[in-house]
Amino acid sequence: MARCEVCGNDYDMAFFVETRDGSRHVFDSFSCAIHRMAPICEHCQVRVIGQGVEAGGQWYCGAHCAREAGKVGIVDRV
Repeated sequence: MARCEVCGNDYDMAFFVETRDGSRHVFDSFSCAIHRMAPICEHCQVRVIGQGVEAGGQWYCGAHCAREAGKVGIVDRV
């Protein structure tokens, strides 16, 4: 069994996520993984669960928030 690093649940079906830099994280649910690993939109502060938009090293939930934050030329789709 492994203990979730977010909620502390010791769970026999926990899973591991390894990041590009080699860090290894353990979670008991996708909810906990999202809570710990998903970026936060710089404009509206929601967790970016989908693809989101990265502009100038900052993450946004979509093009609208990126534009509201002053980023130019950002579109969700053409």
